[in-house]
Amino acid sequence: MNVYTAYVMTIAATTCWGLTGLFVSGLHEAGFSSLEVVTIRLSVSTIVLFLLISIFAPRYLKIQMKHLPFLAALGIVSLSFFNWAYFTVIEQASLSIAVVLLYTSPIFAAILARVFFNEPLTKQKAAALVLTFIGCAFVVGYFPGGNLDITPVTLVIGILSGFFCSLYSIIGKAVSRYYHTLTITTYAMFTGTLFMFPLSRVWEEPSRFMNNTVWLYIIAITLISTLLGYLLYTYALAFIESSQATIFSTMEPVIAILIGVTILNDPLSSFQVFGIFLVLSAIFVMIIRKKKRKVTPYTWDQAT
Repeated sequence: MNVYTAYVMTIAATTCWGLTGLFVSGLHEAGFSSLEVVTIRLSVSTIVLFLLISIFAPRYLKIQMKHLPFLAALGIVSLSFFNWAYFTVIEQASLSIAVVLLYTSPIFAAILARVFFNEPLTKQKAAALVLTFIGCAFVVGYFPGGNLDITPVTLVIGILSGFFCSLYSIIGKAVSRYYHTLTITTYAMFTGTLFMFPLSRVWEEPSRFMNNTVWLYIIAITLISTLLGYLLYTYALAFIESSQATIFSTMEPVIAILIGVTILNDPLSSFQVFGIFLVLSAIFVMIIRKKKRKVTPYTWDQAT
């Protein structure tokens, strides 16, 4: 597959993720905590995936036990922790600030990819990372006055959301050589569900589920923001560098911020708008003078 097709798939995936904040805010308003929303998102997605794969492609449920720790790490750290941190910032600050703090993830991804995969830290990547860092500083209020618009705890949680998100690219890249996208995504969500379900105790107030609007949000966050988003992104990771995939995914703030401002009424100052512009500029820095190349796609023989 051409790498530009993989870039398009990455952008499509992050567009699906950009809608997440809308559905999360709806579930928060219905009385669900961030832990409960994460549990709902992962558990319903896991059930749907297992049913579909069991019926149409049961061979994709086959894994080797030696890879289970990597899939568990993907589900617990990269999905459960990331979602909890991201949803918490949405709840405590705003969707716009949460999604921009999330995009500290390219900084972590580039560093980790250099350490684990020896991916080169090119001038383009370095420039994109600098733009991301400065842009985030403007969005949270550190520049120009040095007064944060959010609490220090929320800021730390937001940065952690970026770190946990970057680990999905790193761990996902490591196992994408052995398994199909469906296999990786299914077991990651399954292990994440096993970890989150007893912590959230989401079953204790069943009356909240007796609402058609709640189920519309659950279906949307499952099918659009979770299944479609992660399947597209994980598949693209087999064809491009993990740090590139993370930086190209900065299309997500475009959708999320537009939703935050137009639907959720998130307030934005001129300095925050400038910071958002810097973060989004990182993707264009990555596109400049990229050469077309072919890569070998996954085949099922690799997993056997």
